[in-house]
Amino acid sequence: MTLWGGRFSESLDPLAAEFNASTAFDRRLAEVDVRGSTAWARALARAGILTEVEADQLCDGLRRIGEEIGAQRFVFAPTDEDIHTAAERRLGELVGSVAGKLHTGRSRNDQVATDFRLWTLDAIDAVDAHLHNLQGALAARAEADWGVLLPGYTHFQRAQPILLSHWWLSHFWPLARDRERLLQLRARTGVMPLGSGALAGTPFPIDREHLALDLGFDAVSPNSVDAVSDRDFAAEFLFVAALIGVHLSRLAEALILFATSEFGFIELADAFSTGSSLMPQKKNPDVLELTRGKAGTLIGRLAGLLATLKGLPSAYDKDLQEDKPPVFDAADTLAQMIPAMTGAIKSLSAHADRMEAALDPAMLATDLADYLVERGVPFRQAHALVGRAVRRAIDLGVRLDRLPLADLKSISPVIGEDVAAVFDAQAAVARRKVTGGTGHAAVRKQLEQVKMYLSSHPPKL
Repeated sequence: MTLWGGRFSESLDPLAAEFNASTAFDRRLAEVDVRGSTAWARALARAGILTEVEADQLCDGLRRIGEEIGAQRFVFAPTDEDIHTAAERRLGELVGSVAGKLHTGRSRNDQVATDFRLWTLDAIDAVDAHLHNLQGALAARAEADWGVLLPGYTHFQRAQPILLSHWWLSHFWPLARDRERLLQLRARTGVMPLGSGALAGTPFPIDREHLALDLGFDAVSPNSVDAVSDRDFAAEFLFVAALIGVHLSRLAEALILFATSEFGFIELADAFSTGSSLMPQKKNPDVLELTRGKAGTLIGRLAGLLATLKGLPSAYDKDLQEDKPPVFDAADTLAQMIPAMTGAIKSLSAHADRMEAALDPAMLATDLADYLVERGVPFRQAHALVGRAVRRAIDLGVRLDRLPLADLKSISPVIGEDVAAVFDAQAAVARRKVTGGTGHAAVRKQLEQVKMYLSSHPPKL
């Protein structure tokens, strides 16, 4: 039996019923639906709408439903329109007619909005815990690969040498921003809509602040019309998920490149690689490629929900049934993607010799310009002079550090024999010791920041 059939003279067409039903996906709200209904029963009793005996009966029945759900023994009926219908039907089977009192003063509009927020709060905590673990893996790599020099790239062209540890940590901080966004999202998600009714608010004297405290919300919604239709938290969750996907995709793309035989900077562990069905020699970075691919899917989920929301008027519309599948899917995707990336990073091997061999002395051209600046040459002039030196080395077919001193002096007379010291990559890296730089001292300081961050930002789960 539907919850709304009294006004209708005929049953819903089977095709319309199937199209209308949401149990295929919103059954994932079962646990939080029981939590919300239990708190609502107690709120009705505090307001004098239910007796304590009735509230106890309802809460006992809901507890039994929760146990069935936890043990995966809860049976959905073909007539269940959604998880809320299913739970109310089962409650009637367990406690009898008193089950019909549970929905007093409550609409499915504020009920589903409450359930969805509760579920999303749990999902936020789960994603945050996964990100914390990944950050720990990046920090561990930064320590394990200490002292290794990596060719830094801009525009996919060799640019300047940096510490590999610095590069690992460059992927730590975007995740810190992601976690900050999750924390901010948690506060905006933690606003309770229950008590808003269908759109006008409940007529019964429900203590919403007490109810919010029971359910773990931080605040109550200030406007009932807005409360039942607000899905900003769902869109924000998808935005944060998409941005996490982008950050992981960028890391994956670099590692895919570094794992090629042409680079050979890293090698993925066999446990995080796959092979070819045709070519026996292949070792494919499928975990990284799937991470890159699923980032696009996450972006699509965000775009889809925004397209749904953009044309809706205020209050609740059935279109909002489409809000949950993309959020569920994004949470599931991150629950696989982040741990897989964590495992791949922990277990890969870094080949310091290949990275060192790729350090072209031309990458120290800026250091040669700095050498001239230290001798009084304006930087723009120094930049042009070093450009001429690079061109001269290309014309002679020699590395920049092998360009004859006479050629260098012909370009600028301030260059002396001590210029050879410029072409020491380790020294060039060490000189960049400003806060945030790639110098050894700066990265040591950054590692301490990272450790402090991880200890002061533990996950909730």
